[in-house]
Amino acid sequence: MKKAVILILTMVMSVGLLAACGTSDNANKKSGDKKVLVMATSADYPPFEYVETKKSDDIIGFDVDLAKAIAGKLGYTVNVKDMDFGGLVQSLKSGQADLVLAGMTPTEKRKKNVDFSDIYYTAHHLIISKKDSGIEKLEDLKGKTVGVQLGSIQEGKAQEINKQIPIKIENRNRIPDLIQEMKSGRFDAAIIEDTVAKGYFEKEKDFKGFTISDDPNEAGSAIAFPKNSELTAKFNKELKKMKENGELQKLVVKWFGGEK
Repeated sequence: MKKAVILILTMVMSVGLLAACGTSDNANKKSGDKKVLVMATSADYPPFEYVETKKSDDIIGFDVDLAKAIAGKLGYTVNVKDMDFGGLVQSLKSGQADLVLAGMTPTEKRKKNVDFSDIYYTAHHLIISKKDSGIEKLEDLKGKTVGVQLGSIQEGKAQEINKQIPIKIENRNRIPDLIQEMKSGRFDAAIIEDTVAKGYFEKEKDFKGFTISDDPNEAGSAIAFPKNSELTAKFNKELKKMKENGELQKLVVKWFGGEK
């Protein structure tokens, strides 16, 4: 009889231990499910994304704040990954990133490889050069060397200009490289987004610029996602709310210093 009781108790304890282990495993699985989104960007594009090295190594900017704001509403945290602009679309295709925020324009070519959110910001292209360059209008670029960021919408804009006015197009991976090439005299001018150029004008007093017209079908920045990502609709929904309740405008004012 005692053996039977002991056997029953042993079985009950074993079941209890197995249940406890199962609960522990499930808890660990839940706690191990990290709701982290990897955001790929090119951190050379202030005020959209950049590193203020004097203060920290963290990537900050308008795009970073926007990503964190929307992701937070959806229950995610964001891990920002820096890379060259030309590799951003590929990072989505290869699964290295869940989304891209980098002041990226949703061109038809890019739409073949990734999906985009609605437009969240619209800016303009700027031709920048040294004040003594004599470059005041597009026609003045004839025969000049013009720098653009590799893989950017400005690279396409330079190619459009070249069809009308013969110019020599040079590309570099980073915006600071374009600035340095102009300072050294290797580039006569560069094409940069106006909000980005504004930041450089504050530091580089020898530079000036003028706006060139945009193709209305290619204007504006959007968030890029892998094809058929469920995040696209979710982010669009929250982005729409931020536009309606004024949250997006507050970020614009914070990073660009005015109404847009």
